[in-house]
Amino acid sequence: MNILQVTPRYPPQSGGVETHVQQISERLAARGHMVNVLTADAGLEGANNERRNGVEIRRYRSFAPDETIHCCPQIAVAVRNTDVDVVHAHNYHSLPLFFAALGVGDRQFVVTPHYHGESASQTRDRLLSLYHPFGRWAVRKADKVIAVSDWEHKQIETDFDIESSIIPNGVDVARFSKAEPEKQEHPYLLCVGRLEKYKGIQHLIRTLPELPSHELVVAGSGSYRDKLEQIAAEWNVSDRVTFVGYVDSDRLSKLYAGAAAYVTLSEFEAYGMTVAEALAAGTPCVVRERGALVDWVAYDGCVGVDRMTPERIAAAIEQCIDVNPIVDLPTWEEVTDQVEATYTSEE
Repeated sequence: MNILQVTPRYPPQSGGVETHVQQISERLAARGHMVNVLTADAGLEGANNERRNGVEIRRYRSFAPDETIHCCPQIAVAVRNTDVDVVHAHNYHSLPLFFAALGVGDRQFVVTPHYHGESASQTRDRLLSLYHPFGRWAVRKADKVIAVSDWEHKQIETDFDIESSIIPNGVDVARFSKAEPEKQEHPYLLCVGRLEKYKGIQHLIRTLPELPSHELVVAGSGSYRDKLEQIAAEWNVSDRVTFVGYVDSDRLSKLYAGAAAYVTLSEFEAYGMTVAEALAAGTPCVVRERGALVDWVAYDGCVGVDRMTPERIAAAIEQCIDVNPIVDLPTWEEVTDQVEATYTSEE
């Protein structure tokens, strides 16, 4: 089968959607399918091609203010001119999905929206509001729509009035479950992700005075780091917060395994891949009860918090900290099985 994946960004760019597309693309290629990826994250040099782990990748330049939207009309032409059986487009919140819908023609069209319905700023929210009629058309044009969580499935039905199947993100269970815990001088809490305001790390920093025996390790990079460092100074906890920036996969596994608890207080997510990784490493979690993160509260070893006050967050951390989570999580091989079956299903 010839398969075309369309995504705003692709590794080495980092993020949940990027990881999802890479994992299923490389596994589909390993199964003998011809897999091409079109992405809108080329640098200043413009379009470029590469082959990585059996996947052909074509990158195009885009107009992407604040690393969002990725306006790239060339995607529509590239989709139209690529001889494939299936076009699978990802991420409602960026324009390549819309351009894929313009170029797909009568070929099978599959969409995974990774939809959370909100954005990180008022400006982006206004853009999403203007985009909604076009994005709705693109999603409704799909022959099959895949949600990555029960919460997203319900939100797609509410906002687009269409049904979707649920295929969650996967996790490399073996890698995380076998990771050797990173040893640090003091017990630490862990946050992983882009450093942006909506991720909510500032709330955890303000909670540290309530948890004097714990430090905080923050893995990831982003424009909000300076503000987070300022907040740590204002709350007199700078000596207890360590920003490690980007870390490779080996160290990330060890950080998860060594943490007393993993905490994510994001305002919106379509799934919450870092929660799955932490649970796979045997680390209890605290999640904000917003977006798809609410689905994780049903898992043993995962505690929800509904208000962003230091007292509420500290209580949730203390509640989960000695729990040993035992959960059954889907692997990327299992996820790829389901995606492959979606492509071949007659329904």
